[in-house]
Amino acid sequence: MTRQRLPETDHGIQGEFNVTTYDEMQRTLRDRGWIETNALLSHGLIHGHALEIGHGPGYLGLEWLKHTQDTLLTGLDISPDMQMLAMHNAESYGLSERTEYHLGSGDRLPFADETFDVVFTNGSLHEWVNPPGTFNEIWRVLKPGGRYFISDLRRDMNPLVQGFLWLGTKPASIRPGLLTSIYAAYTPGELKDMLAGTYLTGSQVENNPIGISIYGLKS
Repeated sequence: MTRQRLPETDHGIQGEFNVTTYDEMQRTLRDRGWIETNALLSHGLIHGHALEIGHGPGYLGLEWLKHTQDTLLTGLDISPDMQMLAMHNAESYGLSERTEYHLGSGDRLPFADETFDVVFTNGSLHEWVNPPGTFNEIWRVLKPGGRYFISDLRRDMNPLVQGFLWLGTKPASIRPGLLTSIYAAYTPGELKDMLAGTYLTGSQVENNPIGISIYGLKS
């Protein structure tokens, strides 16, 4: 039986210890090749101006820029600490001129209609205050023909898989945060029901042992 969902936070990751620890974890995932860069590319998110929602330290968007040509990235996060960290990491990558980072909430995107060629996010969906509103905002800011990719953990993952993630999460001090993220995540069925009432109703929803991917094309 799947446990009841327990919301995690509505203000993102803030505070020096939390931000530094989360940055260390994300760098470890990046160095192991465990962030979603290849998934973005394989789903056709390969050109133009991208929006990343809930960018955190920024590694997914920065790696996407590294693997694409003539692309730009706009990031949006609710945490000012993460905004500053992402700007610092973009500078370290030598990609400051191709990036800009904004503060805001996904359900009230501060961008005009049909601004972006692609929109993506990883690991932030379980923190969204208003997922249906954010799905509709993604549709609004995408250009016709634009692609989107949304991925996150799943709450109904097998306990053995959860144990594997626990042991593989570094630094160990962030492991309790992994559990709260899992407990705040959605199940595939919950997301399919949620999407049915939004402009992303035609999305493809795929599951793997760890998480869920939602992707599609704005026709």
